[in-house]
Amino acid sequence: MEVLDNVFFNSYQREIVATAEVLLFSLFIRFVISTLVGRFGKKSGFSKPRIRLVLKYIDFLISIFIILTLVPVWGVERKQAFLVISSIFTVIGVAMFAQWSILSNITAGIIIFFSFPFRIGDKIKILDKDVPIEAEIIDIRLLYTLLKTDGGERISYPNNLFLQKGIAIISKS
Repeated sequence: MEVLDNVFFNSYQREIVATAEVLLFSLFIRFVISTLVGRFGKKSGFSKPRIRLVLKYIDFLISIFIILTLVPVWGVERKQAFLVISSIFTVIGVAMFAQWSILSNITAGIIIFFSFPFRIGDKIKILDKDVPIEAEIIDIRLLYTLLKTDGGERISYPNNLFLQKGIAIISKS
């Protein structure tokens, strides 16, 4: 068994070392980015669940980076890799076409996280000619923002509409 282990290691030494380097680099990058996002979130007064949510998306992007980096290292042919990737994107594309609003809400949630035009506790007015809303921001989540009107009505407002509609901040928290 020991001979087989040595044969495997000797045969794939370059790939194993490159994989270790990519993983160590990715862990370092994740640590640096997580620290920066955590500091930014705390400095800006964001809740811990919201910071963790953004960190999950960063972890996902780092995982994609790892996969894209290791595929050529391990000798996967371009044709095979492109076939798999195009198949995955086809399935995702069909799913996202049906759920395009979810993707736009996630993107808007991340934009709102980093630009923080308003905070939890702020009283805002959504400048919509059809349905103007004046309410206090209770929570800002990934897909939607929870609002509470003066009458006590709770409204879930999609994040992508915050980027499309005008927002007037009536009072800061």
